[in-house]
Amino acid sequence: MRAQAASLFCRTAVLLALAAAVFGADVARAQDAAPVADPTATLTTDVRQIWQLVDYIAVDYVEAVADGAIKNEGEYAEMTEFAATARTRLASLPARDGQAGLLTQADALQAAIANRASPPEVAQLANTLSAALIGLYPIPVAPAKAPDLTAAAALYRDHCGACHGMEGRGDGETGAHLDPPPIDFTDHARARVRSAYALYEVITQGVADTGMASFDVLPEDQRWALAFYVGNMSAAPELSAAGEKLWQDNAAARTAIPDLATLTAVTEEKLAAVVGADQARALTAYLRTAPAVADRPAKGGLAIARARLAESVKAYQAGDAAAAGSLALSSYLDGFEPVEALLRTRNSDLLVRVETAMGEYRTRIAAGAPAADIIAQAGVLRGLFDATDTALAPSADDGSAAFVGAFTILVREGVEALLVVVAMIGFLTKVDRRDVLPYVHGGWALALVAGLATWALAAYAFDIDGASREATEGFAALFAAVILLAVGIWMHQKSLAGRWQAYLKERISSALSKRSAWFLFGLAFVAVYREVFETILFYIALWARGNVGAILGGFLAGVAALVVITIVMLRTSKRLPISQFFGLSSALVAILAVVLAGKGIAALQEGGYLPPSIVDFPRFEVLGVYPSLYSLLAQLAVIVVIVAGYLYNTHSAANDPPKAAA
Repeated sequence: MRAQAASLFCRTAVLLALAAAVFGADVARAQDAAPVADPTATLTTDVRQIWQLVDYIAVDYVEAVADGAIKNEGEYAEMTEFAATARTRLASLPARDGQAGLLTQADALQAAIANRASPPEVAQLANTLSAALIGLYPIPVAPAKAPDLTAAAALYRDHCGACHGMEGRGDGETGAHLDPPPIDFTDHARARVRSAYALYEVITQGVADTGMASFDVLPEDQRWALAFYVGNMSAAPELSAAGEKLWQDNAAARTAIPDLATLTAVTEEKLAAVVGADQARALTAYLRTAPAVADRPAKGGLAIARARLAESVKAYQAGDAAAAGSLALSSYLDGFEPVEALLRTRNSDLLVRVETAMGEYRTRIAAGAPAADIIAQAGVLRGLFDATDTALAPSADDGSAAFVGAFTILVREGVEALLVVVAMIGFLTKVDRRDVLPYVHGGWALALVAGLATWALAAYAFDIDGASREATEGFAALFAAVILLAVGIWMHQKSLAGRWQAYLKERISSALSKRSAWFLFGLAFVAVYREVFETILFYIALWARGNVGAILGGFLAGVAALVVITIVMLRTSKRLPISQFFGLSSALVAILAVVLAGKGIAALQEGGYLPPSIVDFPRFEVLGVYPSLYSLLAQLAVIVVIVAGYLYNTHSAANDPPKAAA
């Protein structure tokens, strides 16, 4: 009686699975016609079912063919049917750029199966098709949070044990009556090529023509818990312990699994290609029992960069280019930019490549490029993000890198501010207007306080998003560039023969009014605040990586270096005759105006306030030169104004009447 009941149950399950497969398209069409239909949900379901079919081929084809000959007629017929069904359903998906490529790959997969190609070749074709499918029709491939496995054993016992056996060997009492028999989860050869996501899809969708029915009635978190649990039944407990030690001690292991999404999608076989077979087996065993440890970067860093990039591609494919552009900005500003400071000390060339690739990605979006081009460029960025993970992996030289980063950031940003402030101090000292110095000192001192206040607000009161940061830096840089351009031309005028003497005779005291003093205060504030603001952002990113002692050491060393630079600049300016001081200062200020113009435009482009304009041109960040058409044009405009001003000053001085000696 029990056997008859079991047989009846199994036949019912098979019929339900077959019904779902045969009538799935009709149900989807009926839903499309209904007023409450959700086309997005229907598409997601279709894509998931196609993905499952192709993944099933990748895993099970090895049971059908060996050495070019069919070894199991039933399995081979199933592989042929699944490939044909996947191809037909691919053709029925909504048309998108790149769909023809998917169909070509599906044709190649069918041909390989028809020709009884080797299992590795078919698996490669199937896996490539699966990845391309998800790329063109993105669907969620990871849980929103790490699954809680505390109840997974009970879930397995209640829903899976009857067929698969309590130990997962496929020998459950009910399963004995199934044809084909239930999967043996303890079979390591099979388990190593299955991802947690693949198992989740089987649990959710079921498998047509088998006794595996859909369990979509279970809550999503329980299905994910079951996927991780059964995906690890081939691993002995000692493997998990070895994997935990490997995860804690080996930076390369943590780099290979940077986030929960990677853990969910990766197979042991793919991981073995990165860290080796033994390490991959141990890591998989551990991480599938403790998936929460891979969820560590989910709230920041490159996890955000990857997530926003994927969302951007999805939005573009859906026809929302504006949203795609905004998400691309967020990928860079909120995800990648926080790690720029450390990456600059580890691999500055990689930093430039990421920034250039991101600019190219946004340029393609703005130009309305085909979706295939967007997907291709997103693939380039994902590869660069992976390289960044490797470059930023914890290592023995982290302390040294943190020290160097803290030192170079402070000195680089500080020197730009010093050029402006020291020029003003030197000028006021030369013309004996020390009474105005408190305005300059007040400006830069207030800028330091304001910078610290900005950090406090950003850390404890509200978030300052990436676009706002870039806008602050960009507009401040352009404001300073305009002012410095005017000051530089004015200084050049006074440096010419006799001009500085005439200027002094006009009584500098009357020229420097209260309004001028407050103007100098404002210039000092803007010049310093911009650099303080950017420096604090870099230090926040460094601080989050640890090595606090090394960071403080680099900061103090940077402060000492800036003090020395300031003293040297002030003493040099004091020894120069006033005409030479005006001449050299005008040249330095003019150069700084060019630099800030380039940096200001670049910052506004990074913040999305100006469209990207990538061109093939060298990058010299220290000079504010970027491969950006708008940035280069802004710098060219400043240079034209400088040259015109200098030529005018020279011509005017040549026509001046001779001045009496002072």
